[in-house]
Amino acid sequence: MDFGVSALADLEDLTLPRPAWFERALEVPRKSEHVEVEGCPIHALSWGEPGKPGLLFVHGFLAHARCFAFIAPFLAEEHHVVACDLSGFGDSGYRDSYADGVRARELRALADHFGMQRPTFVAHSYGATVAMDALERFPEAFAGLVLCDVLMMRPEPLLAFRKRSAITAKQRKPPPRRVYPDLAAGMERFRLAPPQPVEEPYLFEYLARHSLEPCEGGWTWKFHPSSFALDARDDTFWLEQPERFVRLAHRKVAIYGERSLLFNRHTVAYLRELGGTGIPMLGVPEAGHHLMLDQPLAFVTAIRAALTLLGGVPA
Repeated sequence: MDFGVSALADLEDLTLPRPAWFERALEVPRKSEHVEVEGCPIHALSWGEPGKPGLLFVHGFLAHARCFAFIAPFLAEEHHVVACDLSGFGDSGYRDSYADGVRARELRALADHFGMQRPTFVAHSYGATVAMDALERFPEAFAGLVLCDVLMMRPEPLLAFRKRSAITAKQRKPPPRRVYPDLAAGMERFRLAPPQPVEEPYLFEYLARHSLEPCEGGWTWKFHPSSFALDARDDTFWLEQPERFVRLAHRKVAIYGERSLLFNRHTVAYLRELGGTGIPMLGVPEAGHHLMLDQPLAFVTAIRAALTLLGGVPA
């Protein structure tokens, strides 16, 4: 475990110009450790003082905790912040199979390990679906959810989107593990899903660098091929997700990119029709699905506003 060290070492191998605020964020002391959960080591980064209101950040599919490494420090003065790598992703271990609810149990175990009393989730994309599962399974363990740009649409556009994207359980077969001869070759192949313009190239470079690790023969992606073996997330799962979000008894706020392909103003109207009239929904201008890469400081502001709207949480 690293106790309260700066993360400036994360900048090794990076070449693009970056603003001072980004480096200042990485200078904020953080800890890095692994927590054993059901036989799998789960990696987590943490900032801030234990005992303060807890925030548990959860990343998207094939992503990792460093998606939030330059976001979380802005919240660390008033909060105890933890960002994890779910099993199969980032610097965590992988599982031979992913039983129903296992990643939700990872989040519960992390909250217990860090002594977090009913933390609030800040969860992006696929991570938001895992956080919702954890809230449903362990309602007393968590206080609420800041849902960040997850796939939610009316039925007709949702089914059309999934058909275009070919996102089906059948096609989630584990791919071969690709090996690149050097780090530069691997970073050149880094892509966002869904595709979108990159507003902040230095953040794209940072995420690309920390999505790769050395292996025999060169470099490979940190996510393990087994991570494609998702629990059953068919059309029915995604069609039901908006109602599940509205029904959650916990405090909740939605943040979305106003240029996102997955959650937009039509989603907001649909959630209102489903009964979510009291759910605050904050659009980040000029941001796509990957809010932390497009508009990182506006994203921080939106999270702060969301925490204030949830009530009882310092922001």
